[in-house]
Order: sequence, then structure tokens, then C-alpha cells
Amino acid sequence: MIGRSRHCGRHRDGQPLTKVYRRLWDGPARSEAEQLDRSCQSWSVLYSLGQRRFYALAAWPTPEPLIIADDTAEGLAERMREAETAFIRHALPAPASLPDRRDGARSQAPAVAPQHGRRPYREAA
Repeated sequence: MIGRSRHCGRHRDGQPLTKVYRRLWDGPARSEAEQLDRSCQSWSVLYSLGQRRFYALAAWPTPEPLIIADDTAEGLAERMREAETAFIRHALPAPASLPDRRDGARSQAPAVAPQHGRRPYREAA
């Protein structure tokens, strides 16, 4: 068999060429992923043909890569909103509680301006 070539398949000698049609795998799912990618600017949305799942990658700076996956486009959109909310909650500092001047109890109001430890009006008296 070494040195002999065998012609097989569509390219056989003497056979007419056959037209090969392009097959669009999972067309509706891919179009849903493209539509979701266009509507959400802060995410890159993909559809995996091998896994048959939707994936979203965060397009904003994060400490580590943020990748979310779901079986449906609707489920992925919901998980993306949850991830954005969780990221905002963890990224913002917790509100500082201020001491209440009347009885020493801590106030639940957030700090508007930084509070200094010095009290110049006491030093002047």
C-alpha cells in the first residue's frame, strides 16, 4: 500500500463535483447570544457549540476573571444581573457609623465627610 494513492470521498477522479452546503449549528441559540451581547455592553456573551451552554465574561476590571454560564439565555441574563449586584455590593465600602453626641450610641447614618480625631474648640478653651 505504500506509494499508492487512493481517491475516495467527493474528490474521486471522474466524479462530478458535489455542492457542499454550510450547516449552521444551533442557529437560534447563537442569535440569542449575539442579541444578548449587543444589549449588555459590560459583558461579552458567547454560545458554546460543544457544551451547548451560554457563557458571559465580565468586560470590566475584576480581581479575577468573572465567567458565568447557564443553559438558557434568560437564565444567563438573570445570573449576569445577580453578579453585577453582588460585585457592586462588595466593591462599595460599608457605611461608617458615627458616634452620637448625646448618649454615646453609634449612629447608623453614613459618613458624609471624614471625621478628624482633633477637636480644636476644646483645645482653645
